[in-house]
Amino acid sequence: MSSHPLDRAVWNAFSTRQAHLALHDGDALRVDPEIGLFVATADQEPASLAALERLVRAHPGEVGLVERFEPPPIPGTRVARRAVLSQMVAETLAAPRPAPFEIVPLTDADAPEMLALATLTAPGPFFSRTHQLGEFVGVKVDGRLAAMAGERLRPEGFTEVSGVCAHPDHRGRGYAATLMLHVAHKIVARGETPFLHSYADNAGAIALYEALGFRFRCAPILTVIEAV
Repeated sequence: MSSHPLDRAVWNAFSTRQAHLALHDGDALRVDPEIGLFVATADQEPASLAALERLVRAHPGEVGLVERFEPPPIPGTRVARRAVLSQMVAETLAAPRPAPFEIVPLTDADAPEMLALATLTAPGPFFSRTHQLGEFVGVKVDGRLAAMAGERLRPEGFTEVSGVCAHPDHRGRGYAATLMLHVAHKIVARGETPFLHSYADNAGAIALYEALGFRFRCAPILTVIEAV
């Protein structure tokens, strides 16, 4: 198994700094279903795969593995779909953008609006407690959440920028890019390196990320499975 923290970002995040947000069974883990869909194992040994099957069966619904290579078959499950991702790391971030709008911290009180915005815009898997993975910030217009960005996976030395989205009525105003840079520079200020994931075929998003200073690192595979 690879030793680089980002090659197995899910395992390296939820077996260490974010272990309190996951359910564990031996050498397998599943992120709390109210927080995310990720699962991972320490290795590919039969005992680890069997433990993962138990976690999948205990909480019905789709779960996802993110690995550098296609994972082995998980007993008692079927593959619902696969997708190639683009993992990008911030090499030299663009300078923070002056914001002609207020960037506000988002809290549990904002959770319903955050979920509604993510459901509408589909920036990636987002659930009722996804916002508890890290710090989130947003822009509000007339008291309503118009855009947001935050953190997701936190393997040692790195933090993922995620949940970046803007309401269709408020696009084209620079909210998403400004919030992304705000989050990324806060990560750098903590002495960590920002990274992110995008679908590999999302050319528009990747172009934006490159303009902000992110560079391609590898192409992990997202494998979504469910119990049979």
